[in-house]
This record gives sequence, structure tokens and C-alpha cells, in this order.
Amino acid sequence: MKKFRNQKGVAAVEFAIILPVLILLIFGIIEFSLLLYDKQVITNASREGARAGIVWADDRMSDGEIMDIIDNYCLNYLITFGTTNPPITTIARTGLDAGDNLTVTVTYDYDFLILPNFIASLGGGKTLSAVTIMRME
Repeated sequence: MKKFRNQKGVAAVEFAIILPVLILLIFGIIEFSLLLYDKQVITNASREGARAGIVWADDRMSDGEIMDIIDNYCLNYLITFGTTNPPITTIARTGLDAGDNLTVTVTYDYDFLILPNFIASLGGGKTLSAVTIMRME
């Protein structure tokens, strides 16, 4: 029994050593989950804009109308935590006839929130980009 008497407080010391690593791991999981979610949102936004732009109608949608659809989608679903980086949308068309291509590109600068405080190399953020190419109907 005397052997274990010197072991008091060992669990607290071990926990104190492991806790910073555990917190960093949890924040990393949260941070990269948000990054992947935002990547999926801009991918879906580019698809929604392309779908709206290719539909046959008497009047084709203008680039501004397609950009409004993308901006509204991003406004509703993008997790930004108050950053002022709006997504940048570019639209390229090979023509307005059936079979012509419509290319929608959405670019968003994701700013890391928590991890730059621990890992300085993540301070600049990451540029996310999504490209959708569809044929006009």
C-alpha cells in the first residue's frame, strides 16, 4: 500500500499535460468542419446559379440576376461569423443558344477564427472556389 502513496495528484498532472492538445484537436475539428461546410455552400450556390441561367425562357437571365441568386443563397447558408468577405462570382458564357456553355465560378476567402491563435501559419485563411459548367437548354 505504501507504493501508491506517492501517486496522488498524478491524474491531475496528466490531465493538465493532455488538456491543451485535446482543446487544440477539438477546435481544429470545428474549424475545418466550418471550412468544409462553407466549401459545400459555395459549390451549391454555383450550381443553383448555373441551373437558373441555363433554363430556356423567352428572355435569358442576365449575369446580374444569376449573381443575385448566388448572393442570396450564400447570404442564407454561408457561415461567416461576421466577416466582411463576400463571395466573388464570375460568369462566362460561350453564347446564348441551346448547347452553349455557361460557367459559374464562386470564390470565397475563408478566415480561420480560432486556430491562428495557436498555429500562426493559418493566419491568412484559405481561398475556397467552386466552378460549375452547364449547357444551355
